[in-house]
This record gives sequence, structure tokens and C-alpha cells, in this order.
Amino acid sequence: MEPARPYQRGHYRLPLPVSYPVMFSDAATIGEGTVTNLSVFGCAIECSDVVPEQTTLLVRLILPDQKESLPIEGAEVRWVKGKRVCLRFSKLERAANLRLHVFVWDRMLERLQRLKEQGFLNLYS
Repeated sequence: MEPARPYQRGHYRLPLPVSYPVMFSDAATIGEGTVTNLSVFGCAIECSDVVPEQTTLLVRLILPDQKESLPIEGAEVRWVKGKRVCLRFSKLERAANLRLHVFVWDRMLERLQRLKEQGFLNLYS
């Protein structure tokens, strides 16, 4: 039996906490909530609507970088725990994918800069 390896994420995500409005729908559901965790591959949302697992949603993220929402043509519901729903993005147009990557990366750089200014991070030592 192979020993268990520690879990490591293979992608970057926004530092917590985040709070961005989101709208979502499928053939049977229309809802809204708040993004609480965001990466370039998916997000977690808090919502009061019942969202069935193993469905694919159309999602619109309302991010502060632009007036237009960020369209995600396919987001698979990975799990549901109470009012918390985890989505994995499966279909984004090229422009939306680029915007999402730039948005997340820029927020990470802003966080690193704040840590450096507060003396918690010294990038040049």
C-alpha cells in the first residue's frame, strides 16, 4: 500500500475571505448567492437555494474589476453542504477565462504587496 501524500493544491486561489455576488441557473434552478472562495478552476458559494449535486450550472460572477459580469458557461456542482456549494468551472469562453486568471492573479499580487509592506514578507532577502 502506497503511503498517503499530503494534499496540495495545483493552482492559485484568492486569499480568504472574499465576498462577490453570483447568479446561477440550470433547467430547474435560478438562484443567487455570494462567492466565498475563488480560484481559476472553481469557487465556493453561500446560497439559500437548493442546488442539486452533479448538475451543471450557468454562472455569472459579479467581480469588482468591470461592470459586466463574468460569464461561466459550465460549472459542475461538486458538493453541497448545507448552504455551501462547491463549483468546478468546466466551460469558459477564452476572454472570460483570461479575465478570471488576471483577476485572481492581480488580487494575489496585491496581497503579497500588503504583506511585504507590513513586514511579514521580504521578497529580496
